[in-house]
Amino acid sequence: MPKRSDIKKVLVIGSGPIVIGQAAEFDYAGAQACRVLKDAGVDVVLCNSNPATIMTDKALADEIYLEPLTAESIKRIIKKERPDSLLASLGGQTGLTIGCQLAKEGFLDEWGVKLIGTNVDAIDRAEDRELFKETMQKIGQPVVPSDIAYTVEECVAVADKIGYPVIIRPAFTLGGAGGGVAYNEEELRTISHNGLMLSPITQVLVEKYIYGWKEIEFEVLRDSAGNVLTVCSMENFDPVGIHTGDSIVVAPCQTLSDKEYQMLRTASLDIITELGIEGGCNCQFALNPDSFEYSVIEVNPRVSRSSALASKATGYPIAKVAAKIALGYTLDEIRNDVTGKTYACFEPALDYIVVKLPKWPFDKFLYAKRELGTRMKATGEVMAIGTSFEMAIMKAVRGAEISLSSLNLDKYEGKDLREELKKLSDERLFTVFAALKAGISVDEIFEITKIDRWFLHKLLNLVNFEKRLKSEKLTRTLYEEGKRLGYPDKELEKLSGQSIPYHRRAVYKMVDTCASEFSAETPYFYSTYDDYAHDEALPFVKESKKKRIIVIGSGPIRIGQGIEFDYSSVHCVWTLKQLGYEVIIINNNPETVSTDFDTADRLYFEPLTPEDVQNVLDKEKPYGVVITFGGQTAIKLCNYLDKKGVRILGTSADSVDMAEDRERFDELLEKFGISRPKGLTVMTKEEALEAADRLGYPVLLRPSYVIGGQNMTIAFTESDISRYMDVILAQHIENPVLCDKYLMGQELEVDVISDGTDVLIPGIMQHIERAGVHSGDSIAVYPPYNLSDIMLDKIIECSTQLALSLKTKGLINIQFLVFHNELYVIEVNPRASRTIPYISKVTGVPMVELATKIIVGAKLKKLGYGTGLYKSSPYVAVKVPVFSYEKLNDVNSQLGPEMKSTGEVLGIGKTIEEALFKGLVSAGFKLCHPGKQRQVGVYFTVNDQDKFEILGLAKKFSDLGLNIYATAGTAETIRTLGIDVRTVDRLSQSDEIMRLMDDGKIDYIVYTGKTDMDSINDYIRMHHHAVLLGITTLTSLDTANALADIIASRFNQDNTELVDINALRGEKTKLRFVKMQSCGNDYIFFDNRDGKITCPESLAINFVDRHFGIGGDGIVLIENSAVADAKMRIFNKDGSEGGMAGNSIRCVAKYLFENGIVKDKRVTIETLSGVRDLSLYTFSGKVGSVSVDMGHAELAGEKIPSTLKGDSVVGREITVGGQNYKVTLVNVGNPHCVVFCDKVDAVDVANVGPQFEYAEYFPQRVNTEFVRVVNARTLKMRVWERGNGETLACGTGAAASVVAAVLAGYCRYDEDITVKVRGGDLIVRYSSDGRVTLTGNVKQVFEGTVEF
Repeated sequence: MPKRSDIKKVLVIGSGPIVIGQAAEFDYAGAQACRVLKDAGVDVVLCNSNPATIMTDKALADEIYLEPLTAESIKRIIKKERPDSLLASLGGQTGLTIGCQLAKEGFLDEWGVKLIGTNVDAIDRAEDRELFKETMQKIGQPVVPSDIAYTVEECVAVADKIGYPVIIRPAFTLGGAGGGVAYNEEELRTISHNGLMLSPITQVLVEKYIYGWKEIEFEVLRDSAGNVLTVCSMENFDPVGIHTGDSIVVAPCQTLSDKEYQMLRTASLDIITELGIEGGCNCQFALNPDSFEYSVIEVNPRVSRSSALASKATGYPIAKVAAKIALGYTLDEIRNDVTGKTYACFEPALDYIVVKLPKWPFDKFLYAKRELGTRMKATGEVMAIGTSFEMAIMKAVRGAEISLSSLNLDKYEGKDLREELKKLSDERLFTVFAALKAGISVDEIFEITKIDRWFLHKLLNLVNFEKRLKSEKLTRTLYEEGKRLGYPDKELEKLSGQSIPYHRRAVYKMVDTCASEFSAETPYFYSTYDDYAHDEALPFVKESKKKRIIVIGSGPIRIGQGIEFDYSSVHCVWTLKQLGYEVIIINNNPETVSTDFDTADRLYFEPLTPEDVQNVLDKEKPYGVVITFGGQTAIKLCNYLDKKGVRILGTSADSVDMAEDRERFDELLEKFGISRPKGLTVMTKEEALEAADRLGYPVLLRPSYVIGGQNMTIAFTESDISRYMDVILAQHIENPVLCDKYLMGQELEVDVISDGTDVLIPGIMQHIERAGVHSGDSIAVYPPYNLSDIMLDKIIECSTQLALSLKTKGLINIQFLVFHNELYVIEVNPRASRTIPYISKVTGVPMVELATKIIVGAKLKKLGYGTGLYKSSPYVAVKVPVFSYEKLNDVNSQLGPEMKSTGEVLGIGKTIEEALFKGLVSAGFKLCHPGKQRQVGVYFTVNDQDKFEILGLAKKFSDLGLNIYATAGTAETIRTLGIDVRTVDRLSQSDEIMRLMDDGKIDYIVYTGKTDMDSINDYIRMHHHAVLLGITTLTSLDTANALADIIASRFNQDNTELVDINALRGEKTKLRFVKMQSCGNDYIFFDNRDGKITCPESLAINFVDRHFGIGGDGIVLIENSAVADAKMRIFNKDGSEGGMAGNSIRCVAKYLFENGIVKDKRVTIETLSGVRDLSLYTFSGKVGSVSVDMGHAELAGEKIPSTLKGDSVVGREITVGGQNYKVTLVNVGNPHCVVFCDKVDAVDVANVGPQFEYAEYFPQRVNTEFVRVVNARTLKMRVWERGNGETLACGTGAAASVVAAVLAGYCRYDEDITVKVRGGDLIVRYSSDGRVTLTGNVKQVFEGTVEF
């Protein structure tokens, strides 16, 4: 079947920031899908909040929105871009949930958008636990005994029925969030409470826990014609009970009999067929190891982490094929890109073994429990390919960057290994290995762990080999056997205590999807130690005619080194290919774009260790190697490569060492007179204590040569230093620890591109949090928001001196500190940094491309971007970190010098407030605006050194109307300002704060408590509770200040500018405007007939401000109309769009006539409420007053709209804010509620108005008029306008007041009634035919030009 002809413009939803459970695999899948759609000639619109992704690159989509991934944002983008289709199945759980929500609400149907790929019914039947169970029963597929529950009591009843232990699986959540295993009712109540809170539909599955069964996965595909195939089978090393994302996974399955394999394969194909999924699907099974009994655990009806692994393991591009299926192609029409000959309906065959090993973040959280369970905790993973399980697991372990080259973990001395085996931890593999070495039998280990005996025997092979190494001579034969088992040379020498007899070079085999049945055109390779004659990489190297360059990738994603480095590696590869080089990449991360089969000319899926990299170098004999884009992983290879005489392209090894070596770097700074915080290097606890005494507390302690602030701390006391040094020295560090004086100043970050002669600074970022919070965990703003020109010059001068003196060729990242108006250098990283992708996207400077051209010889001046500081963007961009505390719920989340965030989002806006608002929403902050309808509370508890600063912050929150809660000492400080504070017990005293959180009284927590272990443990407990309730917790006063500013700004998700980064303004746009008013009801008018303004709702917020803008009650756009002389769109102060405005429309008529756009004194203007006729009264060519026919007054309750029923609502009594009012409802283009009263001046409009606006009777809010009848021809009126507050006049409000007065018998039909408002008089006539006419003066105040 050909491509569907009804798909011309597709909106693709990305997966947002990297969090545990949703990492780079969705960037890889999304990038593949976007390319497929673009190649098919489809207009691709992309929304993703993650700036560090390849998929948000200009080339991959036509329109790219770095906007919050919320239903509100997606709705606005659909209204603006008008796509015909939505592809939601490539954005992980985030994309799927939003797509389903919009489909179920009817929004997609309303706007003519179809969901392509997997349909809503299929998603529901896979994700909704109840429907899933019914579907499986319908096709005879067994499921684990279970039932659905919507309350904790229902969970308890289900568990009593099916028996403990039970597993809790919340519906529509990510990475097992909120789930867990309960062995008794007490545990069940806690876990089910959490799970229900985290499920968007408040539903959990309570399932019998079948621990010890094997966990098997099948990755399957189906097209619209019903063709189905299995891409790959995968088997978890760990039995059911450990989340598959935290389990070692082997592909293809190794321990299944043919009958078991065929049984589960058939089940997978039956499931995808019944669900009607079109695209990729992951089926997870539990298999009883002692029988043929199995159960379906779950089905993911989308591209997932497992599909990325399956794609890389087989070479079959699942996401690419799924995207083509969404376009209407069938499997027999889609070509296999790896072979170029076969088609996608060809099931892959593997003649090797793949092992995936997770990468956990426990090195960042020293006191966290290392337990694994049903909730995923790994941040990333590595993949290894070998000809045996032994070789693959050995490669995986040394590639995981956990400082191991074998399975010997040095921590089991004197421990009871049988007890250790019972622990489900990230170190389980090493525990099993230690137990086998200690002589515990395979059968006994199996009984304790339920890890299949096949795996245990494979590990036993390694144990037996290591015994031989210790007892035998290291002969050529024994050495070669070691190589085939996956041991590197150094490890063989270490274990045997002997020198290796010779160095055996690796040979390379190919991943080709078809077990070598067809030759591959886009190969990637893995190393083996087969015969040299069988080397499949050699022919490709021999045929190579170009200069070859090797790019070292960045390895597994972890805290401190995320997807940003893969972004840089990929851009480097693409640029080198464009320059005519043959490019080879080495990496071992299956989730990334860099390891896609067609990114580089050749890919080696290998660990990034010296020996593994050297093997590739020996094979490829490259012209040079690039290490500056792979983060610290690649930089760590610098010395090794330099000693081996390898040409390092870009900054030299000596320069890298100069930047990393404390003493050499200090000499360099001294030479230029550049300050840095005073510091000393120490190797022992005694030296550290002595250094701190000399420097003065507080001090910053960190090891040299680290990334992500690993093992960094701020020490305030001697005990802090002792505790830190004990932990560090236990890790047997080789490099010294740096001890610096800690200065609490303003931190800035600069990325510099240099060719050794000139420098280009694309942008400078300023952190919102002061120094002491790791730069990766800080909110960073571009361009700087409060930096003096003098300091800016200093930064440019220092950056230039440092880049040139370090002989930088390419990129360098410099972090500065401003303290007491003095500039200090904190650190210099001679490599690509994590800020590269976002600065590139906002400034339009392709930083990696320029740096890559420079490292192969280009001159900066000739690259077209100039030198010095690049011109600032007219936008403000704010990078906000994202944390994964839903999964890591027992860790200390307080911000400090050790990085803790797993990902980041970007907010782009016209002002810092707008950009920060977007960034915070994207990062998952709940921004609660206090109002009459909703009380908002903030809880403070701060340490003594922050007490002085808390005053200004507490006042800000209090002035915004938030209720203040605080612990005793903090409360006492705040009360000195006369602010009402409720004192709350410390957590160590009672659970009062927990109860307040449960009761919905607390929306924000501001905490900077003590650093002793008891206080930290109390904080962890409180923070975990806050995460479950969605309460924002802030541990930096600077972040809390920024949050207060955002609550004070009037931004919401409906009034920010939607920024397409493919169409960024190069400079601020100048707009002509005219300010006009009638009776003091003033608006700012823009002639938008050229369509230049695309997001007027965001302009309203900035321009209507009477102190920082032009000032007005709103803005009006004058546009072209197909049905009238012109069209008018009106936006209130809060950015909401109004249907009609009597005063504004009369001003528009004046503008049209006086600017020659209409010649007639009868004018028609289109509004959201229909076309209106106007009559102009002129004198000397100028319009003095205008009359507008407002149309028929709508009186029916439901059409106002209101919940009050009836053909009319006249004098009906309602209760608002605890008071009874008699109201009349009228719609004259806008909804109005009229209240007659004796004294309008006595009404507290500022308080009562909002109560009416947000009253439950008015689903779209309402304008409220308070009216006194002066006489039968005169009314006096005050008005509260929705979205604007009290204004001096309101045209539709005056009209509604007269209609209400006539209906109440106070005035008569067909008479001119004068309505006296605070800004003057308006004349209204309500005719007996139901039509309303409004007349009044119109005046121009001034005109001018404004920039945005």
